[in-house]
Amino acid sequence: MFSNINPSIDVRLLRTTYLLLRERNVSRVAVLLGQSQPTVSACLKKAREIFADPLLVRAGQRLVLTERGEEIKTLIGSLLIGLSDALNGQDHFEPQLSSQNIRVAALNCFGEFLVPAIAIRIRQEAPNITLDFFPPGDNPDLIDELGAGRVDVVIGNWPAPQQSLKSTALFQCDIACVVHRDHPMADGDGPISLDTYLAANHISPTSVASAGYSPIDGRLSQIGVKRNIAISVPEYAMIPAIVGGTDLVFTTARAYAEHMVTGAAGRNLRVVNGPPEFDRMRLYLLWHERNHTSSAHKWLRNLIREAAKEFEFSLHDAAFLNAKPDAFNRLPI
Repeated sequence: MFSNINPSIDVRLLRTTYLLLRERNVSRVAVLLGQSQPTVSACLKKAREIFADPLLVRAGQRLVLTERGEEIKTLIGSLLIGLSDALNGQDHFEPQLSSQNIRVAALNCFGEFLVPAIAIRIRQEAPNITLDFFPPGDNPDLIDELGAGRVDVVIGNWPAPQQSLKSTALFQCDIACVVHRDHPMADGDGPISLDTYLAANHISPTSVASAGYSPIDGRLSQIGVKRNIAISVPEYAMIPAIVGGTDLVFTTARAYAEHMVTGAAGRNLRVVNGPPEFDRMRLYLLWHERNHTSSAHKWLRNLIREAAKEFEFSLHDAAFLNAKPDAFNRLPI
């Protein structure tokens, strides 16, 4: 491996060559390095032989880079930065230059709001990055996946984050239910009782097999009760039609409940307050210790936090929550 690398190339040669290509002046580089001009000129001659290109050529009274010289300058610059960061225990990340793949597990209803905001920000700052958003049902072993580096971060809303993972709170909001307007739970303006809630039949976007990822079932488990999930579906888009034609109850974040009812005006849906025992839904960002100090992951986590902060601000804007559904597609980014 790497057997084609010329053994006469060392860090001193690379550094001097990079400075020559950057400064385009032998005398100036000699001063910067505290070396004689003949020594620097000899280094340039050696670099020309190694890279089989003049690298620097005269254009009137000045030196200019050849096309190959421009390429070599960029390559050596990146190599020296990487080597310096490695020796200093740090890494260097430039979003505009990165072409890595990022996998984000988005576990909750906020995906409809946050995923577009996150995606747009990443496309603006790092247009060459490949993004893969996926639900947890595709791979329930998220802790192992994070540890192996096959998943970068998780946006989760279960009652409490996994203790073995790094985490930060993104925001929190109330929990509400969506029912048909003729449903018995639709009567009254106050929160429904836990007994009434448990006596009803429910619809969930989380399969029974993955109930541990549900903020609703997770919270119910904490207080020692269980609801009857009559139907689970793979997509949120199916829920308004089903709730509009059945006696099922859908429980979610209030922001999404309001959004759903507004966007399904013909379904005769109504938002009702959930049982007080639910407390509030909390959204977390989770990642593994292996990525904690990575510059790329710090950038990603900060970007997601900023998108979530903008959305949380919108949650407190009454005009925003009462707007038409397409307002949710215009989140401030």
